[in-house]
Order: sequence, then C-alpha cells, then structure tokens
Amino acid sequence: MRLFFVALQFLTRIHIVKQDSWTAEDFGRSTRFFPLVGLVQGVIYLIFAWVLLALLGQSAFFASLMLILTIIITGGLHYDGFMDTMDGLFSARNRECMLKIMKDSRVGSYGALAAICLILLQWSLLRDIDTDFIMMALYIMPIIGRMGMVLVIASFPYARPEGLGKAFAEMTDKKTLIVAGSTTIAAIIPLGIVAEASLIAGLLAAYLFGRYSASKLGGVTGDVYGAAELLAETAVMGSLCVLGSNFYDLCQACLEILRCNFGY
Repeated sequence: MRLFFVALQFLTRIHIVKQDSWTAEDFGRSTRFFPLVGLVQGVIYLIFAWVLLALLGQSAFFASLMLILTIIITGGLHYDGFMDTMDGLFSARNRECMLKIMKDSRVGSYGALAAICLILLQWSLLRDIDTDFIMMALYIMPIIGRMGMVLVIASFPYARPEGLGKAFAEMTDKKTLIVAGSTTIAAIIPLGIVAEASLIAGLLAAYLFGRYSASKLGGVTGDVYGAAELLAETAVMGSLCVLGSNFYDLCQACLEILRCNFGY
C-alpha cells in the first residue's frame, strides 16, 4: 500500500498518508499503481459530476467546472509537462536544444498556445458527449490516461542521462505492466464495448505521441509522460463523443442479427 500512496501523492493533491521521505526506487515502483490512482480520480469525478448535473445539467458551466476540478485534483502536473513538451517539440531545434528548452521552468508561446487549444478541445468534447455517456467518460478517462503513461514509460527509453522520469523508466518491468494492465482491464471491460473502444483510442494516442516524441528527442522524458496522459484522456473523450449512443445502438443491432441468424 505504501507504493500506492506514493503514486497517489505524486500524481494528485490527495494526501491521505503523510510521506516526507521518498526514494527514486519508491517513485519507480509506484508506476504499477498509476491506473489505480486514475480510478480514485474517476470516482471523485463521478461524485462531483452527479451533483453538478443535477444542479446545472450538461451545460457549458458544468464542462468548465469539471475541467477546473481535474486541474485542482492533479495540481496541473500534467499540463506543466504538456506545455514544456510542446515548447520543445515545436521549437524546430536539434535534440539537445529541445531537451534544454523542455527543462526550462518558464513557459513559452508554443506551450501556452498548445495548452489553450487542448483545454478548448476538452471543454468542447465535454459539452458534446452524449448525456448517456458523460459519466462514463469522466470515470474512465483518468484510468486510461494513467495506463497511457505506463505504456509510454515501458515502450520508450529515457532521453536524459538523469532525472526523476528515469526512475520510472528503470523500474517499469513486466510485473508493472501486468499489474497496471490488470487494473485497467478490470475497471474498463465491464462497462462494455464503447468503453473498450475508448481504451484502445486512448492507449493508441499515448503510444503514437510517445513514439513521435522519441523520434525527435531520442527517447522520452517526464514531461512527455504528462503530455501523453493528457492526450490519452482527450482521445477517450473524443472517441466517446464520436461513438456515443449511435455506435452502441449499431453494435446492439448487429448482435441481435447474429443471434437471430446464427443462434449466438
């Protein structure tokens, strides 16, 4: 449980157990619990969404408050990584310069513009997701986002000789993938085919972004991990917005045809 609380306290502002002394090994081994942290976030989002939908409906104000909640819960950790990554990748410099730009704590114009565009996109998607699927979206997107981080950590080498993200890369092994993947599957599969399609979309978005970043940087960094998480969440919202109830009804109709004709 100690490693779970390390992951919870690192990835969110939720501090249940006071922890003052963390080692690099603690950080690295906590990776397996990232999707479980996402599940905790998802439950919190569900509770707030249930109250806000009862009061406001699926309005623009609702979408704004839910996005603000996600930033409050995480402390904007992943947006920081996203902006640093965009500043580096969009700078059109060589690998060394990109990594140097990403390490700079100051936010540049590329990072700021990219963050604004991402928030606008997420806000629009929250407004447009079918009412029947908005609760599902808020529940599964942090779980899949965290699993997307684990996938990127496991799939690509670390780009720097040292750094906090290196501990995650060095400690992420097959056991980490099995534990994280099992948690994700257990949380997503029971929700049905639409959730499963969103899982594929989110993980694919994270992997492709990780691959693109690795091709530019010679690997990935902690900032890339955070950016991949946000893009995976956005892909989940986008897939639910596109698929929605129409896709669900189509799948149900196809299954009914199979049952009638082939006895399935």
